[in-house]
Amino acid sequence: MSPTIHLRARGLKQTYDLAGTHLHVLTGVDLDVAKGEVLFLRGASGAGKSTLLYILAGLERPREGTVEFEEKQLFALKGDRQAVLRNQHMGFVFQSYFLLPELTALENVLLPALIGGRQSKGHDAKARSLLDRVGLSGRLDHLPSQLSGGEQQRVAIARALINDPSILFADEPTGNLDAATGAGIIDILLGLAREDGRTFVAVTHDPTLAALGDRQLYLKDGHLVDGQLN
Repeated sequence: MSPTIHLRARGLKQTYDLAGTHLHVLTGVDLDVAKGEVLFLRGASGAGKSTLLYILAGLERPREGTVEFEEKQLFALKGDRQAVLRNQHMGFVFQSYFLLPELTALENVLLPALIGGRQSKGHDAKARSLLDRVGLSGRLDHLPSQLSGGEQQRVAIARALINDPSILFADEPTGNLDAATGAGIIDILLGLAREDGRTFVAVTHDPTLAALGDRQLYLKDGHLVDGQLN
């Protein structure tokens, strides 16, 4: 039986106009991501990995092309409907943690539920459970400034999962961390994704990390190439 396609991209092109020069970052990307797949996107610095990830997640509109997510044409949705879809069905973990400094770890995790208008006692219990799953049950009331970089990223992971998204996107999630802390973060991310059967799409420059996925693709000259290129 063929796998269910969770995310499909066709003909993605992205060009930036910089001081009169056209920078062609994506020149025609086609991609199918199966439901429950763990996929890593690799490429040289400046190759457009993050641009591709943001387009797949609906955070950036391509110059040309389409993205279909759970049989919905992402860029055909009006802004508010697209925002609701992202809030309810997608989770995001970035290189910078983007925690609100005035909120505690627990409050930061609850934020997407509050934005979606669905915060309840049930979400409070879920946020506490997620923080426990990432090893922060004793840090619920701490502010980001009171947490290490690795702890802040774990809060960001819990926040990404509060609305039970079917797909999780990560952009260099270990980029600001030392090797040992980064390895721990990846263990948590992959463990949570596989344990819950989520689709996971991540950008990384690290071939060792990329090898942990079900598949890795390399972005070169604006196109995706199968396999490992060094």
